[in-house]
Amino acid sequence: MRRIVWCVVGTRPEAIKLAPLVSRLRRERDRLETRLIATGQHRELLDRALADFDLRADYDLELMKPGQTLADVLAAGVAGLDRLIAEDRPDLIIGQGDTTSVLAAATAAFYRRAPFAHVEAGLRTGDRYAPFPEEMNRVLIGRLATLHFAPTHQAVDNLLLEGIARSSIVLTGNTVVDAIWSLDSRSNRLPIKPPTAAYVLVTAHRREHQGEHLDQICSALVELTRRRVDLSVILPVHPNPAVRGALIDRLRDRERILLIDPVGYADFAALMRGSRLIVTDSGGVQEEAPAIGKRVIVIRERTERREGFETGLVKLVGCDRDALVDAVDEMWDRPEETSGRIGPGRFANPYGDGWASERITRAVLNFLGIEPEPAPAGFHETWDERRGDPNGISNIGFAYVDSGGMNGYESAV
Repeated sequence: MRRIVWCVVGTRPEAIKLAPLVSRLRRERDRLETRLIATGQHRELLDRALADFDLRADYDLELMKPGQTLADVLAAGVAGLDRLIAEDRPDLIIGQGDTTSVLAAATAAFYRRAPFAHVEAGLRTGDRYAPFPEEMNRVLIGRLATLHFAPTHQAVDNLLLEGIARSSIVLTGNTVVDAIWSLDSRSNRLPIKPPTAAYVLVTAHRREHQGEHLDQICSALVELTRRRVDLSVILPVHPNPAVRGALIDRLRDRERILLIDPVGYADFAALMRGSRLIVTDSGGVQEEAPAIGKRVIVIRERTERREGFETGLVKLVGCDRDALVDAVDEMWDRPEETSGRIGPGRFANPYGDGWASERITRAVLNFLGIEPEPAPAGFHETWDERRGDPNGISNIGFAYVDSGGMNGYESAV
């Protein structure tokens, strides 16, 4: 009898990061029934992200309604998932990240005594209101989860400091690296023509940036295009009405600032690869950029993803206009990175090696009492961002250590 495993997604980032895991779990079809459950917290963006990976939801709660509060989304999510859990009786529920949909899934699972596995567990800023509400969502999910799939050593350490049992934590790397590397074989053709040969790709959507912070970011982008004729900006505008309206009001008709509608993940990946520099408040982009050797400026006051700083590719500047202008000026004139090109196993990366979904799948099988098949060629059971890749190649100063076991890696947990 096959065991039932749910993967719950509500937003575009969740869909992107869980897509490679869903695909890998479904290769265990003789032993697992993997079902994709959509809450619909982000409607069009979610559907488009799933389509990029040829996925469709098996169940859809269709939570999106105009004018909802976070409390509305959480209440509806818990209620809808609770009914579905009672009907379907999954053996394990998996959620990813820090959204209200994930908190709803973890809560509903707890109420029904169903085990919950948290992908990308352990990220923390230490400030309960930054980012809001994501930081506290992660903390609460951590208390409710049965299994914790931590992407980095820092995430493992954060969980241990909070009293999470070491035996419940698996160090995996981040599935977003699996996702972006899975697009390697697709076209890199840009979905639009940039105004200049070199451009900055910008994303700005966080709730805490509405108001003064967004004004500062927009002012910096206008100043950069004024002082640098060789620089243009491409900015996919998030559909959140508060963000969309502010960006359009401040940046439309500005020379060499191109506002575009949100694009699919394959197109966004092409825009990232084609850019000279990325400016973002997105957590996922902070992980994707180092995976493809791109420099990124983070327009947040705090980040739960500090590992990228060691690569020299990531810089945290906040939302101050002058600080952002100075950071872009400084990074714009650096030579293009020649190391760290896309591809599993090609270089040490602080966020993953392309095997996170495989590690999670094997941990899920073990948890459910199912013996995994022999490991695929090239697979390393333990991910360790501090030691480089299996060939000893590293562009961020990590040294490969032959510890005499685990394919040259020491046990992570």
